[in-house]
Amino acid sequence: MVRNRFITPSAILAFALILSTIIFSGTWRTIKSDNQIITVTGSAKAVIVSDLGILRGTLMVEAPTASEAYRELEIQKPVLLFYLKSKGFAGDKVNYQTISTYPNYNFNAQGQNAGVRSYTSSQMIDISSSNVNLIKEMSLEISALVKRGVSFQVNPPEFYYTKIGDIKIEIQAQAAKDAMTRGQRIAEATGRELGTLKSARMGVLQITPENSNLSSDYGVNDVSSIRKEIVAVVNANFEID
Repeated sequence: MVRNRFITPSAILAFALILSTIIFSGTWRTIKSDNQIITVTGSAKAVIVSDLGILRGTLMVEAPTASEAYRELEIQKPVLLFYLKSKGFAGDKVNYQTISTYPNYNFNAQGQNAGVRSYTSSQMIDISSSNVNLIKEMSLEISALVKRGVSFQVNPPEFYYTKIGDIKIEIQAQAAKDAMTRGQRIAEATGRELGTLKSARMGVLQITPENSNLSSDYGVNDVSSIRKEIVAVVNANFEID
């Protein structure tokens, strides 16, 4: 004798709950997999050689009176200009700033002004050239003019790369490509594929002397060396398929 079996409402409800849990679990895993993001950092480095050098300095004379200070400055200036001319800098190749004259004061033990001690006349002069090695050479030589009675205070030379705008674009593109390559390798190592780029952020550029480890959160822009390294960093976020 075959007995009839009936499926109770409670059994149907339990089966529906189990089925919905399985479906939800599978959907959640799919969503989680589709939304996985990988963050990678790419970098690129290049050596650049400065193509512009600038040398600045100040001709400075101190004397008992303002007129004497000014006159002495005018006496010393031709000696300086003769040296510059001998190096190929004459006429409009030398940039002059306005002559300034100011008093120097004496102060007593209490820090009170005790009157004028002397006067100083000064004039800033600068030159520039694409011959960066000549600028470096002159920066080392020009202080020796003191032996000829010239009080010229020279500043450290400055060296620039005038095509920096073009190389910035190129080096940032290389850093972005490096980030993508790193992302692909990580994805392949885990049996996945690198997906769409979601976002990218360019880091600050570091322009440092060659073989230097200088860096700054605000970027470095070295002007002290002829040969420099430019480093770009890109932080990128990719989907993982």
